Amino acid sequence: MFARLREDINSVFDRDPAARSVWEVLTCYPGFHALLLHRVANWFWRRRLKWLGRFTSHLARWATGIEIHPGATIGRRFFIDHGMGVVIGETAEIGDDVTIYHGVTLGGTSWNKGKRHPTLKDRVVIGAGAKVLGPIVMHEGAKVGSNAVVVKDVPPGATAVGIPARIIEESAAQRREEQAAKLGFSAYALTGGDEDPLAKALNGLIDHGAETDRRVDVLLERVAALEARLAAEQASAAGEDNVVAHAFGARARQVANG
Repeated sequence: MFARLREDINSVFDRDPAARSVWEVLTCYPGFHALLLHRVANWFWRRRLKWLGRFTSHLARWATGIEIHPGATIGRRFFIDHGMGVVIGETAEIGDDVTIYHGVTLGGTSWNKGKRHPTLKDRVVIGAGAKVLGPIVMHEGAKVGSNAVVVKDVPPGATAVGIPARIIEESAAQRREEQAAKLGFSAYALTGGDEDPLAKALNGLIDHGAETDRRVDVLLERVAALEARLAAEQASAAGEDNVVAHAFGARARQVANG
């Protein structure tokens, strides 16, 4: 028990630079308190003391703003940062070294009994406000951007963003992983705007429109140049006709005058 407690405290220091002391973690971190109370509630739940499990979970929700069903399965070194508004459903399964932020929901999409909540494998990060819904699997090292809504499985190491969530390009994910390796832990599972598929689509439409405008401008310039050239040629031809007519008229007058 004390080894697990030490692990939980160390996980806070590893993932929250604001943590200054063990005493502060023990007394001022609602995510840490919710995890401890969940272990008690889950102990009751697994021993068929369902009401005690639910009541303990209810007390934890009242004290921390974090609602974890006593039937949820949670692994080691689980970290909830800030925590307010977090909801974790009954059949949710969470692996080791998982991190979630405030406003996250691990919810169900069915009223049927059985598995109806997500499974989070090891080292998953869920950004603030994200919703992961249904009996889907977030595989090892997967990440979800803030406010995303995930309803399909996310492959290992991939990042899902948007509503509904889409997997960003592999090259973008690799760039992000390299950046995260340089900067350290990636709080809130942030992604650059160029990695959002919706943003990329809009940017593509804007670029296409700008390119179309540029081509139209080029065509208009060429048409204007052709019109000017045609007008010059017509003027030149008219001038030549006048010269010929003038010369013909002068010759005719000479002949007439004998």
